[in-house]
Order: sequence, then C-alpha cells, then structure tokens
Amino acid sequence: MAKRSSLFIRVVEGKHLPAKDITGSSDPYCIVKIDNEAIIRTATVWKTLSPFWGEEYEVHLPPTFHSVSFYVMDEDALSRDDVIGKVCVTRDVLTAHPKGYSGWLNLTEIDPDEEVQGEIHLQIEILGSDAARKLRCSVFEARDLARKDRNGASDPFVRVRYNSKTQESSVVKKSCYPRWNETFEFDLDESATEKLCIEVWDWDLVSRNDFLGKVVFNIQGSQTIQQEEGWFRLRPDKSKPRVDEGNLGSLQLQVRLRDETVLPGSYYQPLVQLLCQEVKAGPKDGKLRLITLIDETTTAECRQEVAINLVKLFLGQGLAKEFLDLLFKLELDKTDEPNTLFRSNSLASKSMESFLKVAGMQYLHSVLGPTVNRVFDEKKYIELDPSKVEIKEVGCSGLHRIQTESEVIQQSTQHLQSYLTDLLITIAKSVRTCPATIRATFRQLFKRVEEHFPENKHKNVKFVAVTSFLCLRFFSPAIMSPKLFHLREKHADARTSRTLLLLAKAIQTVGNMDAAASRAKEGWMAPLQPTIQQSISQMKEFITKLIDIEEKEEVDQPKAQTLVVKEGPLFIHKSKGKGPLLSSSFKKLYFSLTSEALSFAKTPNSKKSSFITLSNIRAAEKVEEKSFGSSHVMQIIYADEAGQLEMAYLQCKCVNELNQWLSALRKVCVNNAEMLGSYHPGVFKGDKWSCCHQKDKTGLGCDKTRHGVTLQEWNDPLDPDLESQLIFRHLFGVRDLMREKYLEMLTEKNENVLLRQSGDPENVDGPTRLFQVLQDLEDAHHAAVFSSGTLADRDRNCLLELQT
Repeated sequence: MAKRSSLFIRVVEGKHLPAKDITGSSDPYCIVKIDNEAIIRTATVWKTLSPFWGEEYEVHLPPTFHSVSFYVMDEDALSRDDVIGKVCVTRDVLTAHPKGYSGWLNLTEIDPDEEVQGEIHLQIEILGSDAARKLRCSVFEARDLARKDRNGASDPFVRVRYNSKTQESSVVKKSCYPRWNETFEFDLDESATEKLCIEVWDWDLVSRNDFLGKVVFNIQGSQTIQQEEGWFRLRPDKSKPRVDEGNLGSLQLQVRLRDETVLPGSYYQPLVQLLCQEVKAGPKDGKLRLITLIDETTTAECRQEVAINLVKLFLGQGLAKEFLDLLFKLELDKTDEPNTLFRSNSLASKSMESFLKVAGMQYLHSVLGPTVNRVFDEKKYIELDPSKVEIKEVGCSGLHRIQTESEVIQQSTQHLQSYLTDLLITIAKSVRTCPATIRATFRQLFKRVEEHFPENKHKNVKFVAVTSFLCLRFFSPAIMSPKLFHLREKHADARTSRTLLLLAKAIQTVGNMDAAASRAKEGWMAPLQPTIQQSISQMKEFITKLIDIEEKEEVDQPKAQTLVVKEGPLFIHKSKGKGPLLSSSFKKLYFSLTSEALSFAKTPNSKKSSFITLSNIRAAEKVEEKSFGSSHVMQIIYADEAGQLEMAYLQCKCVNELNQWLSALRKVCVNNAEMLGSYHPGVFKGDKWSCCHQKDKTGLGCDKTRHGVTLQEWNDPLDPDLESQLIFRHLFGVRDLMREKYLEMLTEKNENVLLRQSGDPENVDGPTRLFQVLQDLEDAHHAAVFSSGTLADRDRNCLLELQT
C-alpha cells in the first residue's frame, strides 16, 4: 500500500494589477511555491495589467505539505523583479474542497513576518519533584530557514520565552541550517497561563533583527509526561491585525488536491480484467455494455479526467484501439446528423483527445515545431481582417510612404500561404513518423464512419471524422497556444499570437473540408481560399496514406533500445580540492538522461560519454544560491566505483528547467534501493559545509531529501496501479447512479433482473459483476487503512499541544 498525493494547479489569469513600470503597465508572471519552495514559474505576459496565462501543472508530492502560494511578480530587465502580491491556499482549504478550489482570490501584500519557512529540532522535558519542577527546552538545530541577508543566508539565533522570562541562544553566522545544541531551563509554574514560545530570529548588526518563525506550546495539563522530542514546523507571527490592501488586483486559480491510497496491483486485477473483457468483446448489438453504463453516468464535470485515466489504463493493457473503437460505435449509434459527429465533449471525444496527447505529443512536436518556431522567429505583421488592419509607414529613410490596406492584406496572405504550405508539406511527410497505434485507431474510426455514413450519400464525412480530432482538437489548439503544449517556453506576444490564431483558423478550415462554409462565416479569409482548397486535397491524400496500415505494422514497430527521458544543455562543475567554488568554473555541456545513465557530450551530435549510471544515484537535490553565487544549481549525489559518495553540480538556466531535471532524475531513480534520507544543500568548502558548518564531510546531511516531489510530464511512463485506483475511485463515487441507470436500461430492454442476479456466471453481465468488484475493493481499502493506523496516531505529539 502506498499513499500518494498530487496537486493539480491551473494559473488562469489576473486582473486589475497595479502598474509597476513608468509606462503605466506591468510585465507580470507567477511563482508557485509549495511550502516556500519554488516549483513553477509561469511565462511573463508583457505590458498588461490583466494577464492571461492558462498554464496547467500537476505536482506529485508527500502528503505532509502545508500550503501552496502564488506570488505575482513584475519582471524588470535592469533591476530586481518587483513583488506585486501573493495568494496562499492551505492544505486545510484544499481538503475542504475535494472537487478542487476554483475562483478569484485577492492578492495580499507581502508581510516579512509571515514569510517564514523551515523546521526546528526540539526536546521538551519536565524534570524534578512535585516541589521543584523544571521545564527544560533543548534546542538542537534548524533546517531550511528563510534567507534574509544579501549573502543568501541568515545569522539565526533562538529566543525562548516562558512565564515572563526570556533566554537567548548564541548566533550562528551565515547559515540556514544552524546547529545550536543549547538547553534552556525555567521554573515550572502550574498556575501560569503563558505558553512556551520558541522564536527564531536573524541577527543584524545595524538594522532590526528579522523574524524567522516560531513554535508555541501549551504546557498546561501536560506535566504528567516527562519528555518529548521531534521536528516542528516554524509558524508565522499572526498577532498583528491584517490590513485590507484592496488595490493589488486578483488572481483566478484552480487548485485540486488528490490524496490516494494505492493498493498493490493484485487488488485491482479483477477490475482491470473486467474492463478488458468488456473491451475485447467489442460492440455487440442488443447487449447491455459496461462501457455504455460508464458513458451514460460520467458527467461533463469529470469527463476529461475519467477519459484520460481510461485511456492510460487501456494503453498499458494494449487495448487503447479497441476501447476507442467501442466508444466510436456508441457515439455513432447516437448520431444521425453527420455535422454533429464528435463535435460535443462526449466520453468518446474526450478519450480520443486524451489519447492523442498521451500517445502523440512527440509526433506533434516533430510536425508543428518547425513552422511554429519560424512564426516566432520572423515576427511578421499579419492581418486579413480589414477592421483590424493597422496602417503603417514603410520604406527606407527619406522615402517613407503609407502602406495601403490592400497591400497589408496581400502581404499577409503571402506570409500565411507560406506558413500553411510549409506545414502541410511537413504533415504529408509525417505518415511513417506517426505512432502505429494512432494510425490504427484512425483506420478503425475511418471504417466505422464509412459504414454509418456511406460516401455516396455523405461526402467527406469519414475524412472529417479523422480531421475533427487531428486538426481541430490536436493541431489547432497547439498552434494557438504553443506554450501549453510545450512547443515554446514563453507565450507569444500580441503580433505573433495573432499570426498563430490565423494559421490555426486555416488548419481548422482545412480540417472541416468545407471552404465555402468558412468563406460565408468569415469572408475576410477569402484571399486564403485557393491555398486552403489545395490543402484540403493534400489532407485527404495524407489521411488515405495514414490509415493504410497493416496489423503487422501495429505490433512490429521497432522499439528504441534506450529511452531518452530528458536532454538539453547544462553547466557542470565537479567539486574537487579545497579551492573556492565559483560560478565561472561551470562548463557548458549537452546532457542526456536515459533509462540507463546520465551522459554528456560537447554538442548534441557529438559522441556521448557516460557520466553517472542511474543505479549509482543516491539523491538529486537543489543547492543553496550562496554556495556558488548563482541560482538554479542542483547536485547529483552518486556512488563511485569504490562505493564512496561523490557530488556533481549542474546549473540550469531557470527555475522551471531546474525542477524539470530534478523531477526527471527522481523518476528514473524511483526504484533505487539506497537513496539518501538527508543531504547537504551547501558545498564543502575549506574544512566545513557551507550550509551547517559541519566539519565531517561524510556526516549525515542537515536537510531532508525530497525524492517524492516530481512534476507530471506528457512523456511520463504509465502507472497502472494509480490509473486503476483513480478509475475505481470514480466508479465507486457514481455506483448508486450506475445502479439506477442499469435498472432503467434493463427495464427498457424488458430483461429479467432476477436472472442477472441469480449467481450463474453465464447470466451475470458486466455491470452486475462490476458492483461486486467495487465493493471488494472498498473493503480492501478499509482493511488497509485500519491495519496501518491513522496519520494522527503516527504523528501525534503526546506531551504538548502545538498551537497553530
């Protein structure tokens, strides 16, 4: 049994943000932090006070996290970026909204006394006899404290207060991982109402000390226990009244926390086998199908999530084509009008859309990448709509003239024709690079539609069925929003965005295969019609070749010997000797992470040298900024041939790249048996670690490792147990609705309900067996939770009541 938590985050948009630039505007972006650790940075939206991002992320993380914070920043090229405001959503709030928290939240001002982080290691004891009892507080160490000084560290000390008396520890200079090992004693006063308060402060010589966090305990009523020790999370100072800013704007967010208890795979086999049997049986007229029941009871609210979970499960079972074919048949049976076929967000449409994203993202990148990059690089001004044409001056110095509207449209048409032609040529050449499973699925779709809507009565419907997914739901959205499909790292500016939108409209028109209807709807697209008409013929020819695939091709596709998980340029520095570690000592190389090793080369095409074997990796973690004077540095801790631990330091260009590399490394090492539980976030310089000042180079680390924090990517390997659990959770949630629908369907078919519940396996259909399987799985979950105990029992502090 494994507990897994994931956080779905969608940063939608902002509004009414304050202007931070002299132009009266801002260049906003968001930093997303989980427990004060930056995980995500959105792209910058330039020159706007109402930015739209629309960026989605899913983070897998330990179930012990406390909050997720969104910082809205204003990017500045010449100075430090300005903080506009923040929004914080706690784990308690997310738990109270199991379907997700969605809406607008006002930005609040940053309060330094609330920007705290880290944990402190304490031991509380009550000593002595009844006549003279003492309260002893031992302060050992702290980790991951906030960085308050310019050197990227703090100078922390501890202040302990109880019963109107205060004691302070020594100051540990330049460390966010201080070790004090000091003890403080107070006379225990049973009548005292004051709580024990341990505060951590950053000492400053000139200015006021900075607050780093506190832990407060209620000692009253806990004198019967003699000792308790543990790590405690530092809390902010909430004593000050909150001032309503009201003028920092707001942020629209969607955040959903999902905690799952995943049982061993054997528990899910009955459910998986039942679903697979239903799919293998194929569409049979007159028989009540389990997939039909799932389709009928899946609401629009959760259809996207259910679709992708089912697609991933059947991909893992090698039955994705059969599953989608069953949905195609169900959809066709309900459709009489070809113009509405697959146009709604049905389970069939959502499943096919999810299938293309899971199985075809690499193909999408190879097809669209060159044209999209060309549009970004050329930055042409393109506009066909006369109502939106901007007249501008053209020509060299001294020979300026005003460009006419017709000239702008003519020039724009030529550019768009060039882009569309290039893209169609690339698509036409991509038949063999399209994954075999996608080709086979389109072949089956083509045949089903042709049977239902014969060509002699319904022209082009079988082609439009394919393009309704390939062009309208796959290519066009990626062209309009390349950032969201990982085709580009940044959002397009206004000019490029308009060009991409026009190109996407052209592809949609080609996919609809009805140039006349498009011309009637948006007459200003008329100059592009000759190219679109020619493109429709090319698209039909492409689809004919695409679906021309034999069954042998589906199963005999050559498989790569080594899977490339991630690759790209990084800067490397390997720590040796006692000399200073400077950012200038980093060397740029091209790294490749495969399913076997991390390798590097001078260029992408040069011969690679094996660097670290994956089985030898013990941790992949972030490095403190002060260690090298540079941001976005990670360390890989690995065992050399002699079994000694070595560190390799790699620098990334941004926080997103850093977290993507860390995530990829952690995923490929998930089965390594000897992963470390602690590490040093600093470097060993001179004779001590820069983080905690320990002098033992091989001693235990001062911070905990974060193997469980990973980002979901489109190329992640399938996780059959998790997908089975998610499907079970959905089906169990709609079990009563499914049972009602099932009885209703049986009544409509005039079938004998008692016969299906008689216990004879030959007469028990899919839905009846499903209800029993779901109940068995629910019983297994209850038994697993009962045997493992509750989280509160495991994590309780029996001596003290921690004040939150």
